[in-house]
Amino acid sequence: MNEAASIERLVREVRQQLPSAIVIDDGSTDSTGRLAAQAGADVFRHEQPKGKGAALRAGWQRAAERGFGWALTMDGDGQHAASDIPGFLRCAETSGAVLVVGNRMACPTGMPLIRRCTNRFMSWKLGRLAGQKLPDTQCGFRLMHLPAWSKLTIETTHFEIESELLLAFARAQFKIAFVPIQVIYRAEDSKIRPVQDTWRWFRWLWAR
Repeated sequence: MNEAASIERLVREVRQQLPSAIVIDDGSTDSTGRLAAQAGADVFRHEQPKGKGAALRAGWQRAAERGFGWALTMDGDGQHAASDIPGFLRCAETSGAVLVVGNRMACPTGMPLIRRCTNRFMSWKLGRLAGQKLPDTQCGFRLMHLPAWSKLTIETTHFEIESELLLAFARAQFKIAFVPIQVIYRAEDSKIRPVQDTWRWFRWLWAR
């Protein structure tokens, strides 16, 4: 939502690595959708914002309908580098994992301290539920096998979807792998609302 400052460049960089890009415009009030389409993306728009989880599910569904077996997700705000994409592809090929997640925590220099601490806590908590080590549960840079995803029930509509997806894959005994990625933080405003989204995450967690 409202990523006009970064979306055109990101789409162009992604299309240098991959044959296609799908952008879910979640109710933007700026030129995000137009710029993404101008850069060559397949743009699907929500007229009203539905949340990150709803946008991701729409993107995965769109990719599946187009016949893709895999989907790689990236945030639109420039915090993920397209130059890291080959690492995801290599990891999936060599490890046999059906979910490959970016790991910023191996070298988190540049990540704001509060986010670093929150991520470590959430990852530790979720790892205990999953029964395996999950070093970076909040990273949205992921490569996912769509046939595996189609067997799961994913319901959340906001930021907690990253946790829900990991736990669902772990409990289904699907292989998960992590690959180191760059840590990029600029002056952009975070879309996360600290109080509301943290409360929503804990409410989701308590129901597990």
